[in-house]
Amino acid sequence: MSAVAKMQLPSQISQSTQLEPTDELLDELQRKSDEFETASPQEILRWAVARFAPRFTMATAFGPEGMVIIHMLAEFAPETPIFNLDTGYQFQETLDLRDRVKQRYGIDVELKRPDVTVEQYEALHGGPLYDREPHQCCFDRKIRVLQAAARGMHAWASGIRRDQSPDRARASIVGWDKKFQLVKVSPLANWTKKDVWTLITDQDIPYNPLHDQGYTSIGCRPCTRAVLFGEDERAGRWSGFAKTECGLHTLDEKP
Repeated sequence: MSAVAKMQLPSQISQSTQLEPTDELLDELQRKSDEFETASPQEILRWAVARFAPRFTMATAFGPEGMVIIHMLAEFAPETPIFNLDTGYQFQETLDLRDRVKQRYGIDVELKRPDVTVEQYEALHGGPLYDREPHQCCFDRKIRVLQAAARGMHAWASGIRRDQSPDRARASIVGWDKKFQLVKVSPLANWTKKDVWTLITDQDIPYNPLHDQGYTSIGCRPCTRAVLFGEDERAGRWSGFAKTECGLHTLDEKP
């Protein structure tokens, strides 16, 4: 039986064993995080797979960083369950990239969706919430979905970089994610945007064509625009609101 066949998907894994943030675990994570400050992303991912699989997973929005991590995992752990939080508002180009991942790597990224459709959600709230209460919309259609997807898992991979925002600058390479109650592994924390795009170019890694149109950070279609010259990398997200994060990667404990 192949390694892929042996690997259980998140929905198949028993949820009875919850990883607890014991003092021993927290000490281990701190030691590894310090050690990994000079490690390559591949080394970090290999450790995460060896330490936590089959309860190691990855959530991806198919951004450049996510595509780089998928490329790396495809080389030595293609059985890693990977999922996308499909809010119902994603760009078609993002969904098409999922098909390209399947074609290139043989990895079938699972779409995790909210319990209610966009139509039902907007009918419930008298229209779209993203243009009135984007925090609530993100919570309902992303945070809650990840909370459900994380059940039964012990660790997840994140594509955040420290140079992306002040909040992300404080991220550990390995640490306990209080919000989702599992270990968070950020193998690209010390990489720069240039590092990411150099690898994409060198290895011909698939990426979202919207990046060629000025979209530096891509989320939901109604809440994403192309950035202007000189703007911050995440300036195109939730333009007009005092909001730069959906809540998945903020360091506060509460969603």
